[in-house]
Amino acid sequence: MLPYPEAMSDSKFLALLRDQIRSEFTASQQYTAVAVWLDDEDLPQLAAHFYAQALEERNHAMSMVQYLLDSDSRVQIPGTDAVVNDFSSVEDVVQLALKQEKAVTEQITALARTARDEGDYLGEQFMQWFLKEQVEEVSSMSTLLTVVRRAGDNLFHIEDFVSRELSKTGTDPSAPPVAGGRV
Repeated sequence: MLPYPEAMSDSKFLALLRDQIRSEFTASQQYTAVAVWLDDEDLPQLAAHFYAQALEERNHAMSMVQYLLDSDSRVQIPGTDAVVNDFSSVEDVVQLALKQEKAVTEQITALARTARDEGDYLGEQFMQWFLKEQVEEVSSMSTLLTVVRRAGDNLFHIEDFVSRELSKTGTDPSAPPVAGGRV
């Protein structure tokens, strides 16, 4: 357990972190909805990419749960916000994903800033990995959106790109631990 003083147990940082768990689970559900739509459109590489993204977001939520457990803070698993299930194009899917990643980046930045402002150096250090991760996520989705736009109606180009460039290779050994284990 982390040595959290009683005053920190009700800090703004910990309240925001609890809210972020909802956001991460919602992102996981949104990516699942995206993957299912892509699967239904017979785009297996894109679908597989977003199924993997859904698991990654779930693992982010569970890393935050583990941090709260380790800091002897109260944990409640929230429901998720509504997700979009219907899309008109692959471009719409990737635009939504990029918008979601940019929103999460703002949330993670606010978490790191709040921890620093409150003098919660443990919380600030915990958020550093997530900041790095968000740079990668926004960059990856921005690139994917560019490729989708360049490919136009030729979805095979997108599938080839995803297969060649976005296939995941292992997990980041510097990632924080995940409650219940990484999926």
